[in-house]
Amino acid sequence: MKSNMGLISGVLGFIFTSTLLFSKAQGAVHNYYWVVKETNFTKLCTTSTVLTVNDSFPGPEIHAKKGDTVFVTVQNDGPYGITIHWHGVRQPRNPWSDGPEYITQCPIKSGGNFTQEINLSTEEGTLWWHAHSDWSRATVHGAIKVFPANGTSYPYDNPDGDQTVVFSSWYKSNVMDVLDESLATGGDPNVSDAYTINGEPGDLYACSNETMYSLLVETGKTYLLRIVNSILNEEMFFAIANHNMTVVGSDGAYVKPFSTDYLFITPGQTMDVLITANQSASYYYMVLTPFLDTESSYDNTTSRALIKYSGNYTTPSSIPTPTFPNISDSISAQLFVVQLKSLADAAHPINVPKNITRQMFMTVSVNLFACPNSTGCTVAGNNKLAASLNNNSFVMPSTALLQEYYDSDYNVSHIAGELPNKPPTPFNYTTVANMSSYTTEGTRVITFNYGDEVEMVFQGTNIGATQNHPMHLHGYSFYLVGTGSADFDNGTDPGRFNLVDPPEVNTIAVPRKGWTAIRFKADNPGVWFMHCHLERHSSWGMDTVFIVRNGTTAETSILPPPPGMPRCPGT
Repeated sequence: MKSNMGLISGVLGFIFTSTLLFSKAQGAVHNYYWVVKETNFTKLCTTSTVLTVNDSFPGPEIHAKKGDTVFVTVQNDGPYGITIHWHGVRQPRNPWSDGPEYITQCPIKSGGNFTQEINLSTEEGTLWWHAHSDWSRATVHGAIKVFPANGTSYPYDNPDGDQTVVFSSWYKSNVMDVLDESLATGGDPNVSDAYTINGEPGDLYACSNETMYSLLVETGKTYLLRIVNSILNEEMFFAIANHNMTVVGSDGAYVKPFSTDYLFITPGQTMDVLITANQSASYYYMVLTPFLDTESSYDNTTSRALIKYSGNYTTPSSIPTPTFPNISDSISAQLFVVQLKSLADAAHPINVPKNITRQMFMTVSVNLFACPNSTGCTVAGNNKLAASLNNNSFVMPSTALLQEYYDSDYNVSHIAGELPNKPPTPFNYTTVANMSSYTTEGTRVITFNYGDEVEMVFQGTNIGATQNHPMHLHGYSFYLVGTGSADFDNGTDPGRFNLVDPPEVNTIAVPRKGWTAIRFKADNPGVWFMHCHLERHSSWGMDTVFIVRNGTTAETSILPPPPGMPRCPGT
């Protein structure tokens, strides 16, 4: 008991000191204390032991205003090391608290703790946090609500209600065992047993009718739904029966409002939508179903929740259900994406890079590795599945890349190579029939000079099991300036880029056998992970690291590391 009290006193003392040190920062300072631990939940007629924060699934929310600073002390009482990532938070000059395992920090060991500093700057709307260690984010995640700064307001009428809606994957078995088995055999991992809406599978699953999530609404009132897709391996469609949604934000930035009867949302993305309770008082289904235009395995189930109107009425014998695009309707998915546009007004200006100093062309592929004899690999003979960017499958370092960079005079050439600006061998990316599926591997990074104006085109390929890839960049939001089908045409496609009001996002869907173009200014020095947000693809190597060099001043350089950085095993 004495050691626990000493730990708590030390943690609280650090929080108090940190609050004093940062009290001069813009905005308010908030403190949270989280305990990562195993908790039992009974779902789908089965009791499972899962990793949680503060015994909750989804995990606790963070509430702050634009410009605030948040300190979260993570106490790891779980059985293995853990890290936490603040998805969509720019973290200006402070990659130390960004969270990806072995990129910016080593895991918080079992029994240890680490206080992370979350610096909210330009973000406003809904973001989220999640574990960034193997597949532990399956149940370790939650929402971040960033409200307008004092003296400002939403660019729409204040809603009458504000509700977070989190989509998750649920496994009856231990998700780490699912990953380990997949890596051992080299094959596709087992799919989840259910999708959940705010932690509940809904009435289409066994033993789930009584616990189905429901949202109580009042006739005539408008509600802001903050939607987070934390699902591991599937992009999703979402709709509400008889109710259109007005999309007003995505990935912590506002968009020009548009009305839609469905959402297309990838793992990693957030959407802010308004719904008005303008139907007859009754029950209405909210429905979540997968989008997948590939032959890869996936969870082909459907989760439901309810909109319930307040008041006196007879419970309907038949509850209205929304209609959806077909599960493989890539046209509907892309039609939704191209409706996203920044406000781009005086109160919400944008700054799309126009003087490009660095161009990159990035192929994204699912590949194969040949396995040594008698290793148990089961794919297409003695092979295992892999994934790559520009024909390189990323190998995770055994120590924190950021610490190595900082300690080695801003250099990682002793442990990492440079990823090429384009694929080593050009080919007909979306129609090739005879290109080898095999790829190379290594710890390869992309280095930018401070202030580079970057244009990057992601190109889907016909190699392996083709599908959409939700690509996410840490430390930045970027402008989605263009997307299209087939091979990117450098002669004609740039002329169709939206440089007027492109959405500012942190996660984008690269279409199957298509391309997506982004632009950003490399003005946040640090070591930043970039990866596919389908967990199986990231585990197979569809990752790299952006290293943005320091500028010429202290204000344009990485901050020094905070005290108490977790140490890597063996150090």
